[in-house]
Amino acid sequence: MSDKQTLDVYAEAAQQYADGYARAKDADQKSDLRGFLELIPEGGYVLDLGCGPGHWAARFKAEGLQVDATDASPAMVALAKSDFGVDARVESFDQMAAVGIYDGIWANFSLLHAPREDFPTHLARIHRALKPGGAFHIGMKLGSDQGRDSLGRFYSYFSEDELREHLKTAGFTVTRSKRGNGEGLAGGVETFVTMTTHA
Repeated sequence: MSDKQTLDVYAEAAQQYADGYARAKDADQKSDLRGFLELIPEGGYVLDLGCGPGHWAARFKAEGLQVDATDASPAMVALAKSDFGVDARVESFDQMAAVGIYDGIWANFSLLHAPREDFPTHLARIHRALKPGGAFHIGMKLGSDQGRDSLGRFYSYFSEDELREHLKTAGFTVTRSKRGNGEGLAGGVETFVTMTTHA
């Protein structure tokens, strides 16, 4: 994700996001976290792709995992370091060049900022970056087409069937999925899906 308007919104709202959503208990995602962690070996190496302020990466560290954390927003990376003690780095999705090094990759509502036409390429990069059989968690808002929300952030929307087909094409096997509804930074309640997969 390198859309300037989206990055500008996150730069302005980074602290609000970190103080609000990032510090929430995320009770509705406890099962997602457990499902992902169950696929990671003890002390495994995971990537938090689009880590935001680093709250999930901090949880992985607390679980004894080795953590790499990246985000395209310098403001979010700075917060990950200052507020959550995560040594994150600035990197966009299309800059990821790792090959076969991660036991798991966590992309929790980050890839939804990538254009629809780039989505298959990003999934291919993720698959390439994982070790054989590595775990991949993805969270996406459901819908169709792409466009900007009321804050100006760019979003791509997919149906659950489309997501499953894209994941299958990229070489992933879906092991669990869950739908839910949640209120985002823009204030609207939207339907989302989370999926746990393996390469």
